[in-house]
Amino acid sequence: MKNIIAIWCAVLIGLSAAYTQELTQTVKGRIVDQQSKSAVIGVTVLIADSHPILGSTSDVDGYFRIVNVPVGRQTLLFSSIGYESKSLANIAVTTGKQVVLDVALIESLKELAAVEVIAARGEQGKPINDLATVSAISLSVEETSRYAATFDDPARAALTQAGVSTGGDDLLNEIVIRGNSPKGLLWRLEGVEVANPNHFASVGSSAGGVSMLSSSMLANSDFFTGAFPAQYGNATSGIFDLKMRKGNFDQHEHSFQAGLLGVAASSEGPLSKKSHASYLVNYRYSTLALFDNIGLSILGEKEAITFQDVAYKFHLPTKKMGSFSIWGLGGFNTYEYKEDPAIGDYFKEIEDQMMGVAGVSHVIYLNPDTFIESILSVSRQGNNSFYTADSTAVKQEDLEGFEWGEGNEEIVETAVRVSSFINHKINAKNMIRVGGIYSQLGYDLFNREYAYTEGQFLTFLNENGQNNFYQAFGQWQHRINKDWTVNSGFHVSHFAFNNKTYIEPRLGYRWQMTTKSALTGGAGLHSRMETIALYLAKETMEDGTTRQNNKDLSFTRAAHAVVGFEHMIKQNLRFKAEVYYQHLYDVPVWANDTTSDLWARSFSSINSYDGYTIIPLSNKGTGKNYGIELTLEKFFSNNYYFMSTASLYQSKYKGIDGVERNTTFNGNYIFNALGGKEFQLRNKYNSLSVNLRFIYAGGKRDAPILLSESRAEGETVRDFSKNYEEKLTDYSRVDLGVSFKRNKEKYASVISLNVQNVAGIKNVFGNYYNRFTDEVMTATQLGLFPNLSYKIEF
Repeated sequence: MKNIIAIWCAVLIGLSAAYTQELTQTVKGRIVDQQSKSAVIGVTVLIADSHPILGSTSDVDGYFRIVNVPVGRQTLLFSSIGYESKSLANIAVTTGKQVVLDVALIESLKELAAVEVIAARGEQGKPINDLATVSAISLSVEETSRYAATFDDPARAALTQAGVSTGGDDLLNEIVIRGNSPKGLLWRLEGVEVANPNHFASVGSSAGGVSMLSSSMLANSDFFTGAFPAQYGNATSGIFDLKMRKGNFDQHEHSFQAGLLGVAASSEGPLSKKSHASYLVNYRYSTLALFDNIGLSILGEKEAITFQDVAYKFHLPTKKMGSFSIWGLGGFNTYEYKEDPAIGDYFKEIEDQMMGVAGVSHVIYLNPDTFIESILSVSRQGNNSFYTADSTAVKQEDLEGFEWGEGNEEIVETAVRVSSFINHKINAKNMIRVGGIYSQLGYDLFNREYAYTEGQFLTFLNENGQNNFYQAFGQWQHRINKDWTVNSGFHVSHFAFNNKTYIEPRLGYRWQMTTKSALTGGAGLHSRMETIALYLAKETMEDGTTRQNNKDLSFTRAAHAVVGFEHMIKQNLRFKAEVYYQHLYDVPVWANDTTSDLWARSFSSINSYDGYTIIPLSNKGTGKNYGIELTLEKFFSNNYYFMSTASLYQSKYKGIDGVERNTTFNGNYIFNALGGKEFQLRNKYNSLSVNLRFIYAGGKRDAPILLSESRAEGETVRDFSKNYEEKLTDYSRVDLGVSFKRNKEKYASVISLNVQNVAGIKNVFGNYYNRFTDEVMTATQLGLFPNLSYKIEF
């Protein structure tokens, strides 16, 4: 670690340079009506506090351009007759890339006699989806890269928000929202549901070790933590609605980045300047694999990993046929654990994973107030793994309690989705959106394992085929007046595999009580499909026949209710509070209510992260989450920002025995504090940024270990009559990020050092009984983890 810091400091000193000339850049973009998405003509766009005044006006297609904008932080003001004025503050202008903005203005409900250019109230953090009213924020790309130790990962950036915590493993980017299982999170990309977009993911999970999505590809994206708008389905805990940005439509630009987590290159530019057609492509390959190829092993000789991914978007507007986008994301990763007989380790594992999605999006306007958006996507994800423990080389006494000796799994899931909706702005007060989604879900599933206890291989999965999933939704936004907005609607889901239908009403509102204060709220029903492998997994009976125990299982369902309050203390300082209650029902639990097995009686899928089972389950479980979340946020201004959050909550559930228990995620409290300062150096085009993040959260829960029984069995034995009563040690972590940004005439560069857990705190992963030492041991999580990277844009 000291060597890394020394190298970084040496490079930082070497990069300092003297002022040479005035550096400027172009700021441009497109302005649309927030409800109809049609171009707004004649909008006045100004650079605040510019001398002489720098500005532009949007053309007939809504495009604007301002040249010779000084490099640095700039605020843009937007004003137009008939629309509410708007400002975008602290936009980073650099020499490396032009600034391209997508701006939406909302139609005013009162007549304006003239344009008044003022520093309008900012909208930092407001979700992009204008039908969202509560428990939703917009995460900007700059925030994702600015926060300490997020590693340009949107999931890790989301962990800074109130009510959000990790799943208990620092190696993964799991998102636990308000005490819910990470499985309840829905990933969307370019307006359509996609498979888990993370490397090193497991079957049925929503997380992984490394995100496949590069910050070079992403636009601002919405993150929901409850009471979702009606167009969203198949989620119970949260939604990450990710958007890819369009490439620069009149200038070719490129970037290259190298760091300990990977090397990446991106390119963008015009396909046709006349039509504003553009391309954007990014490719990444893991640096760890590069080091392995030259004989330098970062993980040690027993483990090896490789990952790579590619993403692209081609934006193709036409004059008469609407606008087309061709986009995609794909990744591949491998993991290998090697046996070492010299130290008595006879276990080895090889795992290959892939995920890919490709889509075509189309938007066409029937008139200035009505458009249809349609998406066709095809996705595929696969997991091919093999593990073995050489029983011939292991002493018999070491096999006691070791149930499985060898196994291989081949999971391939595909999805063809067609999504379409029509959006109609009736007038300034009313807008409706109606649409549907058809998903053809394919699968090719195989799993078998050798059971020592049975003395034979058992096959749990050997299925291939397809089934259909249908969704429909309708939404109505009504602006009662300039202060009251109500969003109402419904979402309907039908799973053809077992002929189950779910009708889910939704309601949200926002009341702007004063110019500084607002009251928000939302309520609705939500549901989530289990992994397809759970419905298809089969049990082998004593007579050799098989049966699918869970093919008729229903979706897990949840009723959400949220009330929020927002107050702008100052122009860039906001206080936010939300109180929520969630009732979960139809939760899969053990089907046999007469069993005496204490683990089975307390089992609930609420506590699972991933996977599937052959065990018969029933939808008789329930759960509840309730709490309060407080956020104080200073948006970036005057070269600094900070955010502090506090969450107090309860997360409970009932298994088949009807006993109310804590869920494994019931840590009871989460506290976050983060902030940063940007220092302008003697050369005004160079800056140094320092960012810190502190996390303190209640520990996860587990069943207590029975020491005497563990000694007798030679393995960990837990007291499941007290399942999840034992709370692990509280989790705490300090992250540090330091970066040096340099602007030159033809390029911009950033060198950064991000350190996760800079204090090296040994957080608890779990407890277990070690029969060799005859004591209860503590397994700890990943300690200090640094990432040094360099990025250049030109």
